[in-house]
Amino acid sequence: MEKILNWGLLSTAKINRALIKPLRTSKRTRLLAVASRSISTAESYAYEWKLPRAHGSYEALLADPEIDVIYNSLPNQLHAEWTIKALRAGKHVLCEKPFALTLAEADAMSQAARETGKVLAEAFMYRHHAQTLKVKEIVESGVLGKIQLIKGAFTFTLTRAGNYRWMEEMGGGSIWDVGCYPISYARMIVGAEPVEVFGWQVKGQGGSDESFIGQMRFKDGIHMQFDCGFQSPSRSYMEIVGTDAALNIPNPFKPGRKNEVHLIQNEKTQTIKIKGGELYLGEVEDMCDAVMNNQPARISLADSRANINVILALLQSAKSGKPISL
Repeated sequence: MEKILNWGLLSTAKINRALIKPLRTSKRTRLLAVASRSISTAESYAYEWKLPRAHGSYEALLADPEIDVIYNSLPNQLHAEWTIKALRAGKHVLCEKPFALTLAEADAMSQAARETGKVLAEAFMYRHHAQTLKVKEIVESGVLGKIQLIKGAFTFTLTRAGNYRWMEEMGGGSIWDVGCYPISYARMIVGAEPVEVFGWQVKGQGGSDESFIGQMRFKDGIHMQFDCGFQSPSRSYMEIVGTDAALNIPNPFKPGRKNEVHLIQNEKTQTIKIKGGELYLGEVEDMCDAVMNNQPARISLADSRANINVILALLQSAKSGKPISL
């Protein structure tokens, strides 16, 4: 019988709810514990979600000898510190996006993974979904012709006052929270890094961007435009335009069980239906494959670092008002 991986939740963050069901669905995982900064919070959370163990500190979870994998869902500015601590404690880590807030943090995390021999991966759930794999397949088939333009958006209305997303010093901002998705998606589709970026931002009271509009220029005449924000209606889409056809993806970042994309060619629209599974199950099974079968994680540490590099360049451009070469 295959070994079961015991998972622990590092924090009681809202995003945990997305992982709880897949961790219980997978035949290779068991959700064993949760940690919070107070034992009362941890115990009430464990009771609510029927978790066997509650730890009253993050350190206590890392010291639990039965935990194999940590899911790091802490606020952005704590990703690097606690991922490195978890790796050094002998745990594999699935770290919520954004992976880190600086290249130095990303490099320190990667180095800790190398030194400990533990698996570390970023939790970009959409990358594992059947729809995303199908879109990549369609692009690579050549039906779109030469790629010219990629457009994308991810916005929603953030109503939670005092939320860390508003605070620049806590790694807040719409580009880190949701803009990272269209940026990652475009890089995946092109299969290369941009050579130049340009960005504009509207800052909120906490100093972080409440909306961001960005452009990326790749080699071979491929361009990308996106917007993201916390003060707009819920929008999410990607569009890939080639010389021969265009592909519209209405729900690129949170696809579900039934999905469709639209291929526009010769003034006709063909709807392509794609069956998908539980959205967050893919990243769980990917971690299992990496830990148990020594398979490389679908999202490499180099890929995660490159996405951060683009985001930092876009923020630098917005600050300076000038394009930034990468």
